[in-house]
Amino acid sequence: MSDMLSLAYPWIKSIHIMAVISWMAGLFYLPRLFVYHVERCKTGDATDATFQVMEAKLLRAIMGPAMIATWLFGLALVFTPGIVDWGQLWPWTKAAGVLGMTWYHHWLAARRKDFLRGENSLTGRQYRLMNEVPTVLMVLIVLSVVVKF
Repeated sequence: MSDMLSLAYPWIKSIHIMAVISWMAGLFYLPRLFVYHVERCKTGDATDATFQVMEAKLLRAIMGPAMIATWLFGLALVFTPGIVDWGQLWPWTKAAGVLGMTWYHHWLAARRKDFLRGENSLTGRQYRLMNEVPTVLMVLIVLSVVVKF
């Protein structure tokens, strides 16, 4: 199995990077949709319904599969011999960042359900602030992997 992972390493890494890019695009865009949803719609109007469709499709058709692919191909990289030295700090900080990103994804999914029920309680400003979370986590993850501190 480890020989197969080593041979497939460039492909696994490439797919992992593409999945991360797709996931991150959604993590940046969905809260922006929430900002516009809060600021430009009233519960039950036609625009509300349009935003709900856009948010659901983004979450289910792009972000969900991209998150799963990120995790699967990331774990394949972890199990590839010689790639990760768990005695260093960087794999742990990257893992913490990925767990944080996964929490954020699920937090966004819960906020979408709030909109669906007509129970959103957050403001556009609060969604703008929360939109900084994936940026901070991305910086942590990229520096962990590239600088290997």
